[in-house]
Amino acid sequence: MDKNNDLIKDVTHVSGMYKNWFLDYASYVILERSVPLIEDGLKPVQRRILHSLKELDDGRFHKVANVVGHSMKYHPHGDASIYDAMVQIGQKNLLLDLQGNWGNTLTGDRAAAARYIEVKLSKFALEVIYNPKVTNYISSYDGRSKEPQNFPIKFPLLLAQGVEGIAVGLSTKILPHNFNELIDGSIKILKGKKAKIYPDFITGGTADFSLYNDGKRGGKVRVRAKLNIVDSKTISINELPFGATTTSLINSIIKANDKGKIKIKKIEDNTSENVEILVHLPSGISPDKSIDALYSFTDCELSISPLGCVIDNDKPRFLGVSEMLEISTNHTKEILKQELEVTLDEYENKWHYLSLEKIFIENRIYRDIEECESWDDVIVAIRKGITPFIQDLIKEVTDDDIIRLTEIKIKKISKFDLAKADHDLIKIEELIEGVKSNLANLTEYAISYFKDIKKKYGQGWVRKTEIKTFENIVAAKVVAKNQKLYVNREEGFIGTSLKRDEFVCECSDIDDVIVFRKDGKMLVTKVDKKTFVGKDIIHLSVFKKKDKRTTYNYIYRDNNSKNTYMKRFHVSSVTRDKEYNIAKSGNGECLYMTANPNGEAESVVVHLRALQKLKKLKIDVNFADLAIKGNLSVGNIVTKNPVKRVELKELGHSTLSARKIWYDPVVMKLNVEGRGDYLGEFSSNDKILVVYKSGTLSLINFDISRHFNDDLLLIEKWKPNKVISLVQFEGVKNQYYIKRFLVPENTANSSIISSSSGTRLEVISTNQNPSLKIEYIKEKNKDRKVSTININEFISVKGITALGNKLSGNNVKSFELIEGPEEDVVEISKENEEIQKEDTTIIIDENSTDNQFKLEL
Repeated sequence: MDKNNDLIKDVTHVSGMYKNWFLDYASYVILERSVPLIEDGLKPVQRRILHSLKELDDGRFHKVANVVGHSMKYHPHGDASIYDAMVQIGQKNLLLDLQGNWGNTLTGDRAAAARYIEVKLSKFALEVIYNPKVTNYISSYDGRSKEPQNFPIKFPLLLAQGVEGIAVGLSTKILPHNFNELIDGSIKILKGKKAKIYPDFITGGTADFSLYNDGKRGGKVRVRAKLNIVDSKTISINELPFGATTTSLINSIIKANDKGKIKIKKIEDNTSENVEILVHLPSGISPDKSIDALYSFTDCELSISPLGCVIDNDKPRFLGVSEMLEISTNHTKEILKQELEVTLDEYENKWHYLSLEKIFIENRIYRDIEECESWDDVIVAIRKGITPFIQDLIKEVTDDDIIRLTEIKIKKISKFDLAKADHDLIKIEELIEGVKSNLANLTEYAISYFKDIKKKYGQGWVRKTEIKTFENIVAAKVVAKNQKLYVNREEGFIGTSLKRDEFVCECSDIDDVIVFRKDGKMLVTKVDKKTFVGKDIIHLSVFKKKDKRTTYNYIYRDNNSKNTYMKRFHVSSVTRDKEYNIAKSGNGECLYMTANPNGEAESVVVHLRALQKLKKLKIDVNFADLAIKGNLSVGNIVTKNPVKRVELKELGHSTLSARKIWYDPVVMKLNVEGRGDYLGEFSSNDKILVVYKSGTLSLINFDISRHFNDDLLLIEKWKPNKVISLVQFEGVKNQYYIKRFLVPENTANSSIISSSSGTRLEVISTNQNPSLKIEYIKEKNKDRKVSTININEFISVKGITALGNKLSGNNVKSFELIEGPEEDVVEISKENEEIQKEDTTIIIDENSTDNQFKLEL
């Protein structure tokens, strides 16, 4: 028993040791490796690299391998981490001047080996980072050297460069910001205003910061590549989203194509100094829809979750970027104050010593020490000699001051120039007053400092990332039709693997399918290889959620009451895989059904069975007489007599109201949600008139997936008999021309200005009574001439390709369009109809067909 107790006493419980060790390790990783310090915005490895570069600085480039080796005196984690950190600093083009292959942030290519590339500190880094006089130094990890605790950086470097790090239990991700915007923000803060800043990425692209949350936890930034339509079969990518490279972007596009999410023909990467990726599309694929698909299924759009975590007073702290900028600005102000105080002390010390020197030499006090026999007597004699003259000194005279006087050489005493000494003292006094003035007006001094930094180094730091508001893309609407849907109506199976059965339509693997059966049941299910949905399928199609345009016209017999009903309904929202009873009481039979994508209402003939006492065996029914109700409504009674069959009599027109369309200039897309400029109500045959700054005009349909470019000049609903007026400058003839014209139907990509080099579109208007105010360039000794003309009186309506009537003179300074009161647009005359036939091109519209089911009893 005693032996066992002795063994228990010798046992060491390690659970507590693990707990303490892990806490120490976590604290070390957080404080010494992964998270930046709020004061200078640097991680320890970055700080040590910059310290080593300063120690090595001689104005020339250094091999990176040598810098890495020197940095290892301060950083104990190996050369690879130092090299990687230096490359990241260098690629941000702010603190380091580079020589050699430092990699490519656009393509993701790595930098060359450390022995092949060179580096030195930039002028900006030398000016804003270093000042040993106000820097606190601590011992390095091995105690052999001294390194900065933090640099006195006079600039919001943390926000300019951004930072990303993963520690134990927390991480940080602060996005980079624009150099000049940070300076402007600091100046605003110094003036007592609030500064709002948004990230700016070196890769360009566009970004939506509506959910940025000032860079705090829970925020989100959506970034996109810049996509442009080159032609109907080509999309170009010219700028990347932050976090992507051309390699990763191309791989994501290929992967999405392999999965069938998008359809592309090939990708061409022409990236060199600038990004240029060409995505070639197969024939028949819409480039507008492809752009949305690229944003939805590839790295053309990425989501970034910022997390502002920094070290403050040896503790992690979560801050927003506005607060970081305010802290940095106040820190810069405090450093400038410390530098001024150090400079003031230096100037005062210099003035103090020069004044003592002048007193010592001018009053020949050096002669008083000739009879002294000891060093102490020398000190006493000098102090006694200068005492009557020190009442105007700004500092107390110390023994060190007196010892310095004894070190003055005889040569300097013999050549002492009193006038020069007074002049030097006056100069120093002026410098002292200047420093004191800056200290008294520290805020203004800090503002002046930031303005000077911006003037010296701000050139070229233009914003690269365009701030936009992104529309939400519904993946189901833009995904490529990568599957084929088949049906076995009798057995009740649908799916993409039933290739021997009836083909229904093309679909995507994320689509839902709506199914109607003969027994009056309806359900919505997801596309799959093979799914049983019930026998006797009469209709199925791809289901569009929240679709209030597709209208189902339905006639069914209720087996309980033996009555026949008809109804019209939408199916906009359902529970997947749940059966719904379209027929009353769930016991019915469908006699007739059509699915109408734009709310069309046809006429049908209901044939009754020949019974005694029945004289009328046919009933004409028009679905247009029915109101559209819910899919679970009973409907209206058609007849209480037995029905033999239902036949289509006549196709109808849409009974839905025209669709209201808006154009949102922020996202440059059409919408039906009421965002942006209202264009009007559109029926199926209505068109939109668009004019671009290049002088190109088109009539397009109102497809809300369409994208518009930045050069859009005019967009409105097209009215065939509405006259357009424009002014153009003809480049070859060097003259201004005015013309009025009507837009022929089916016009597509038609140039409405001359094709001559140098021609440009000056003014365009769809106002029916426009006037033009013309201001001419002032000639010598003449008053400036201004004239106004009525465009309708100046020229009659001509063809769309006409040059127009010439304006007298070409020394025009400016045009001002004056829109008159609108009048009712007159009908097109026969003459104008002939004019419209000139130089027209044809657009092919995609017309959908109705799905119709006819059942013979």
